[in-house]
Amino acid sequence: MEIKETRSSMRFYHEEKHSAVDAKFEAQKIAFAPFVFQASMALRDLGILKVIEDAGVDGVSQEDIVAKLTLTNYGVRVLVEAGLGMGLLIFNNNRYILTRVGYYILNDPMTKANMDFVQDINYKGFFNLKESIVNGKPEGLKVFGEQYETFYQALSELPEKEKQSWLAFDHFYSDDSFSRVLPIVFKFNPKKILDVGGNTGKWSLSCVHHNKEVQLTIADLPQQIAMAKENIAKYAEGNRISYHALDILKPETILPEGYDVVWMSQFLDCFSEAEIVSILRKAQRALVPGGKLIIMETFWDRQKFEAAAFCLQQTSLYFTCIANGNSQMYHSEVFIRCVVEAGFEVEEDINNVGISHTVLICKKK
Repeated sequence: MEIKETRSSMRFYHEEKHSAVDAKFEAQKIAFAPFVFQASMALRDLGILKVIEDAGVDGVSQEDIVAKLTLTNYGVRVLVEAGLGMGLLIFNNNRYILTRVGYYILNDPMTKANMDFVQDINYKGFFNLKESIVNGKPEGLKVFGEQYETFYQALSELPEKEKQSWLAFDHFYSDDSFSRVLPIVFKFNPKKILDVGGNTGKWSLSCVHHNKEVQLTIADLPQQIAMAKENIAKYAEGNRISYHALDILKPETILPEGYDVVWMSQFLDCFSEAEIVSILRKAQRALVPGGKLIIMETFWDRQKFEAAAFCLQQTSLYFTCIANGNSQMYHSEVFIRCVVEAGFEVEEDINNVGISHTVLICKKK
């Protein structure tokens, strides 16, 4: 099926953006991108950007940065000079001043979540991206252990810092959307909701806090169920949440039945097109007559801003190299094709939910 460019951020990619000179500079930025990233992390985490920010518009000398942080003169010098070329800093009257880019590196929650995710989950493994493409396997996953077939098997066993970086990245993009999508889901007055891929249980908790009667079931891998139970046990409303542990990809597994809504948030992007179709066919059997399949996803072609499309396009490579080797942040037309192939019809297609999400409300054909 042709990918259509309607209602799409594909408009960002119709024409050449750079002169020859600018294009060559952009190419050098790509060539040195690993240096730029690690230097930015060092400037942030060693406190250099904070010292410069605190100095305000007057700026701060290299010597004063050294004195405040007890770092070597050499170490500070190479980092702040790199920061000039990267656009994080400017230099006037022998003093360094933070730019807007530097401010976002230091303070922006989205940028922090993205950088920590890249550093703690992806950076080492991405040396194996080419092999992942060639072999159709997440070859970078082995940095976490040879025993895992997918990242989701490893998640609950990660060191705390790495686990928190992954969760912060995942939750940053979904948490803002939950409050906005609750009215959409509950306009159908569901009594029972099946949360497929419930992860830490945040969505299920949002539902039982929002509605005092609804019953939730979380269906996920046993490792994720264990994390969800631990989080949900802190809340009295958690007694309306039950659990169904399964590996959704095993042919013999089935989802529990009798649900008014099957909910999938940032779940199906973890699977290949063929796997999405298979999972959605299982979801059909979980729904009562007239029930709704409600999917919330981030489609890179539905973004208002080019920066958002860029982030999603690059995140696809995490799935390629680390997570599972065969999924991505999808173009909406590719994804909807899978929904239709699985026997569903899209009744409502709602864009711009929260930061970057689209909500698809589907019914059985």
